[in-house]
Amino acid sequence: MVEIIQLSDLENGTELNADVVIVGGGPAGLTIAKELFNTRARVLILESGLIDETPEHAALCELEGVGDLRSEPQRRKRAEFHGESLASWTDASQPYGVRCRLLGGATHAWAGKSAPFDPADFAARPWVAHSGWPVAYEAVQPYVRRAEAALNLSLTAPKPLVETETLNSFYWQFARSRIDKLDVMRFGPEFRTYRADNVRVLLDATVTDIRLSDDGARFDSLSIAGVCGVKARVRARTAILAAGGVENPRLLLASRDQHANGIGNGHDQVGRYLMDHPGARVGWFKGEDSAAILRRFGFQGVRYDGRMHMFMHGLAVNPKVQEREGLLNTALYFMPQRAPDDPWDAIKRMIKRKSEHPLQDLKSIVAGGKLVAAGVGMKALAHPRTPEVLRNLIVDAAIRFDPNFVVEEFQTGGLPHKVTGLAVDAITENAPNPDSRVRLASSADRFGVPKALVDWRLSAQDRQSLARVAQLGADLLPRMGLPAPVLEPWIVQGELDTAVIIDMAHTSGTTRMSHDPQTGVVDPDCQVHGVSGLYVAGSSVFPTSGHANPTLMILALAIRLADHLKATQGLAQTGSAALDAVEADAVGVGAGLAAAFEAPLAGA
Repeated sequence: MVEIIQLSDLENGTELNADVVIVGGGPAGLTIAKELFNTRARVLILESGLIDETPEHAALCELEGVGDLRSEPQRRKRAEFHGESLASWTDASQPYGVRCRLLGGATHAWAGKSAPFDPADFAARPWVAHSGWPVAYEAVQPYVRRAEAALNLSLTAPKPLVETETLNSFYWQFARSRIDKLDVMRFGPEFRTYRADNVRVLLDATVTDIRLSDDGARFDSLSIAGVCGVKARVRARTAILAAGGVENPRLLLASRDQHANGIGNGHDQVGRYLMDHPGARVGWFKGEDSAAILRRFGFQGVRYDGRMHMFMHGLAVNPKVQEREGLLNTALYFMPQRAPDDPWDAIKRMIKRKSEHPLQDLKSIVAGGKLVAAGVGMKALAHPRTPEVLRNLIVDAAIRFDPNFVVEEFQTGGLPHKVTGLAVDAITENAPNPDSRVRLASSADRFGVPKALVDWRLSAQDRQSLARVAQLGADLLPRMGLPAPVLEPWIVQGELDTAVIIDMAHTSGTTRMSHDPQTGVVDPDCQVHGVSGLYVAGSSVFPTSGHANPTLMILALAIRLADHLKATQGLAQTGSAALDAVEADAVGVGAGLAAAFEAPLAGA
C-alpha cells in the first residue's frame, strides 16, 4: 500500500525533500501521483486533512462570501442542494462552493456525475468574452480517454436519441467505485488500495507559504503546519498546487514574502475569472406526465468491458443556436421530486432532532413502510458479508433492467424516496468575468493565513442562457409527442433577475491557462508564468467552464501534466520494484518517510 502518515509522526521543524511535492489529496493530486507511480521520482502528497474529516480540519474550509449568492431564497436552495454533501458543510461557513478537508477531497461529496467537454468549449467564440483555450480540443482527447478509464467509465456512449436544430441529446455517466459496487468512486479509499514505493502521503499537512528562489524565478520550498501543532518544511524540484479552485489562488496570493501581490500575480490575474456552473430549477412536470418523460429521458444502461454502466440523458443547446442567439453552452436534465411526506427524510429529521412537526413525521414513517423496508434491504446488500459475486450480479442486473432505480440508490445512499413529480433543472457555462474572483479576506485561519474572500458573479448572459434552454425544451418536447413542462414564473414573466440560481460547487477559472501572462496565471503546460518548477492542477486552470461536470476534464489535464513532467524531467518508469532512495526505514512508518524524504535532492 502507499505509505500514509500524519505530520504528528514527525519532529517539529523536520525538513523533507522530494522530487515532486503535490499540494492536495483530491482527484487532481491523486491522479498525478498515480501517473508517477514507480518512476524515478520521490513523490510526496500533502493533504491538509486526515482519512476522515474532523471539525478542526473542516474549519480550515471556512471562507467569506460576497457577490451573487446572498439572497435568502438562494441560501435556502444552497442548504437544500449542498446540505447532504458533508456533515460539516453549512452555508454560513461555506457561502460559496463545497470544500472537503480529507484524503480524496471533493469526491467525498460528489455524485460521480461525469461528462466530456464539447469542441465549442475550447473555441474562441466572439459572443463569449475571454473564451478560447490555448490548447486544442483534439490535443486533449487522448487524455480524456485515459481519464475515462481512470474513472471506471464506459468508453462507449448511448446513441443520441434527439438531434434537432435547437437541442441535442447529451449524456452524463456515473463513475462507479472499484471497491464498493454500491457507491460512486471515492478517490481516498481507492488510492489507499494502491502500492507504489516512491509515493508517500502526509496527512494534517496544511501549506501556509510558498517560497521561491532568491531571484523569484523558480520554486524552492513549502512551509507546512498541522492541527497537531507540528511545523515542517518541504523542499522539492517541482511543486504542483492541486488544492482546488479556491485554495490554489489563495495560496498564491497569500505567499507575499517575495512578491507583494502574491506569486504569479504580476499582472493581477490570480483569483480572477472565477467560474462555476450556475444552476436553476426552470420547470416541472405534473405527476401524470412524468412517466412519459422518464421513458425517453431517464437513465440508460450500456454494457461496456463486461459490465453495465449508467448514463443520464439530457438536452443541450445546439452550437448553431448558441452562436445565433449569443448563448452560453447550456443543458437541461430531469430529476424526480421528493414528496413532502417522504419517510426517509422524516427519519433523518427525527434522528437529528430537527423535526418541526414530529407527529406528522412519525405518520410519514409509518405510512412509508414499504420504502423503509426497501432501504433496509439495500443496506443489507451493501453489508461486507454479502458475497461480492452476488452483489455484482444484482447491481449489473439492476442497471440493465431499471437504471433509474439504480441511480436513485446511488444518489440517496440506498434509501428509496417517495416522489411526486419530475423537475426540470438547467445548468449553464459561466461567462468568464475578470471581476468574478477570489481575494484574501481580512480574517485568517488558525495558522494565520488569510481566508479566501469569494466574489462569484452572475451575468445577464448566464441568466438568459438558463431561461432560453427551458423555452427551447418547452417548445421541442410537444413536437416530439411528449408533455410540455410547466415553466417557472421567472421565465414566463421574463423576470430573470428573480431567478433562484445557485453554484453547483464546480469552482474553476481562478488560475486560468493562457499563452500570455497578462491574461492568465499558468502556461499551456500548467506551469505558473515566470516561475520554473511551480505548476497548478485542477479546474482552476480552465479558461472556460462548459456546462459539463468538471471532474473528467480535471483528470484529463492532470494526466497530461504528469506526462509533461515525465517527458521533461526524465522520470522513466522503474517497474514495480522500490527504489533504494525511497525505501522505508525499518524503525517505523514515520521514520520510513523521514528516511525516504529527508535526503538532499540529487543535483539540487
